[in-house]
Amino acid sequence: MSYKVNTILMLVAGGEFLVGVIGNAFIGLVNFMDWKKKKKFASIDVILTSLATSRICLLCTILFDYFVLVLYSDVSYYGKEMRIIDFFWTLTNHLSVWFATCLSIFYFFKIANFFHPLFLWMKWRIDKVILRTLLGCLIFSAFISLPITVNLNEDFRYCVKAKWKTNLTLKCRVNKTGYFFTNVYLNLIMLFPLSVSLLSFLLLILSLWRHKRKMQLNATGHRDPSTEAHVGAMKAVISFLLLFVVYCLAFLIATSSYFMPDSELAVIFGELIALIYPSSHSFILIEGNNKLRRASRRVFWKVKYILKGRLF
Repeated sequence: MSYKVNTILMLVAGGEFLVGVIGNAFIGLVNFMDWKKKKKFASIDVILTSLATSRICLLCTILFDYFVLVLYSDVSYYGKEMRIIDFFWTLTNHLSVWFATCLSIFYFFKIANFFHPLFLWMKWRIDKVILRTLLGCLIFSAFISLPITVNLNEDFRYCVKAKWKTNLTLKCRVNKTGYFFTNVYLNLIMLFPLSVSLLSFLLLILSLWRHKRKMQLNATGHRDPSTEAHVGAMKAVISFLLLFVVYCLAFLIATSSYFMPDSELAVIFGELIALIYPSSHSFILIEGNNKLRRASRRVFWKVKYILKGRLF
């Protein structure tokens, strides 16, 4: 690609990164200040802060990988540092997905209304197991990310560089086959948290339908707090699902680029699309959380007041 195209794409990537870091850092900062004031962390704040932290790390990893690919392409094929980047991208990717799934499950148990004994028991226990669940997600994500460092070695990188040459060796074909199965393995694992979030969304719809039918039978207004809580949680979950599907497609393009022509271009566009998910979802979470929404409004009006004072 030309220098001008590279510059434009790098500016787009930098803009997406900056927006994502601002949104996720805002979530973490507001929750930290609230904890410092109250000396207590609510379960939802723990999940949101963990999710925001993982997404900042994911954004940093994707952007760093993007810049290395564009500016130092030789390192992207031969550098040992790329094994570390591959590991951290896979780790932060799965970690942010699992944390978002934990958020979907938390919304479901806190807002849905079912009277099954197992549901009521888990609803009562959810606050007590949040920290252990998040720690379990961290350990599990690290465990499933280890195969990426084994298969994406220097020999495989060399085979990628020479993939269109006619004298490919058997060793190269074996390395590519191993990477292919690792790629399939990582993408299949991501289907599980997606399925869990989708199930939570469907159960929230069922709970809302039953709640609204009960309100109609009791001739009660529909704009009650429970209905609004259901709708707010459903918006957060469905936005995660939609953005997550787009992100999965981008992640699949980027990780499968070694089997495509013009692999560098495929990785670049895959990573640009992938940056949308961790960047934009944070603002949807801010808008859906009362505390974060009020804090964002205060910041907005302060910034507007300062800018207005400087202009006039």
